[in-house]
Amino acid sequence: MSKNQTGRMIDGALQQPKRQLAMVFDLNKCLGCHTCAIACKTQWTGEEGMENMWWTVVNTQPGKGTPKNWETMGGGFDTQNNARPSLIPLREEYGEAWKFNHKEVFEGGKGKQVHLQPTGRNGKPRWGTNWDEDQGAGEYPNSYYFYLPRICNHCSRPACVEACPRGAITKRKKDGIVLINEKRCKGYRFCMAACPYKRIYFNPLKDNSQKCIFCFPRVEKGVAPACARQCPGRMRFVGYLDDVDGPVHQLVYKHKVALPLHSEYGTQPNVFYIPPLSPPRLDEQGKLLEEEPRIPPQYLRSLFGEPVDAALEKLRQEMVKKQRGEKSELLDTLIVYSWPRDIFPDFANDPAQLAKTAAKDERGGQ
Repeated sequence: MSKNQTGRMIDGALQQPKRQLAMVFDLNKCLGCHTCAIACKTQWTGEEGMENMWWTVVNTQPGKGTPKNWETMGGGFDTQNNARPSLIPLREEYGEAWKFNHKEVFEGGKGKQVHLQPTGRNGKPRWGTNWDEDQGAGEYPNSYYFYLPRICNHCSRPACVEACPRGAITKRKKDGIVLINEKRCKGYRFCMAACPYKRIYFNPLKDNSQKCIFCFPRVEKGVAPACARQCPGRMRFVGYLDDVDGPVHQLVYKHKVALPLHSEYGTQPNVFYIPPLSPPRLDEQGKLLEEEPRIPPQYLRSLFGEPVDAALEKLRQEMVKKQRGEKSELLDTLIVYSWPRDIFPDFANDPAQLAKTAAKDERGGQ
């Protein structure tokens, strides 16, 4: 197989980009507020046919996620580099864009007899994005959960690219962003099955697939993706993996505390996670069991692999140093004292200021 388009297969191997954009999500700072999801929704998925699309989601872990039970649907590659068996998620598993009985409540004269509730195509919806939000696992007083933001991983070996028979999905040579050419896409949905993270949606009106585009029109103007810039928790770092002075490179390669989600899927994702620290368990008398974390270590290993133990230990050691009044380069990076320069230094431009400058230029500088 030999093709010469950017980000396409050449003799069975994907052309690697000159540079690779990546994100690091610090799960210890995620508020679960969904500001990132709303920012993305407002910017990119407001057209018809995209009502149920959430290119950025914030799932509660442990949980079934978005789409429902996505971790059991296959996709990606096995240890022999063969494609794993996979399923195409159903629309109901992603969740419908619900409507509500507004007229009945507010205009039907039944405001005291009925309450506001969602309605679906087939009656009440049975699943939706973040349906199991904040439920988590465990039993009181040792119940637990944490938030897991998810976007397209813009993988170094994207299964969607290899699965598309139309060559409609490419990986940009200059920055590694994976994009779908909607003019070439014919809606076969092989990409949806191949993606092990199930971050591709189908637009039934356009009859094609759509997904996160890493806000490339913003990136090209030095503006951070909407989900990252609008995050009130300052937990989304954006940068190039080869920028040795940048926070993304530092967290992934130098400190080795940022880990990929389900690396065993074989797609080499370029979204990384600082794993969540856990409060200790409580015994029957309510006393702290300092050596027993409430989030089971085996569960974190199932998400981030064996390196999660070393990453968490490194975080704890650096916290102890900071408490002693010593300097910690790692914690200083994670704290983000100066926004936006410390969190996405190459994309710190203010989009509002750029818009004002553009408007001024259109008026002839007046």
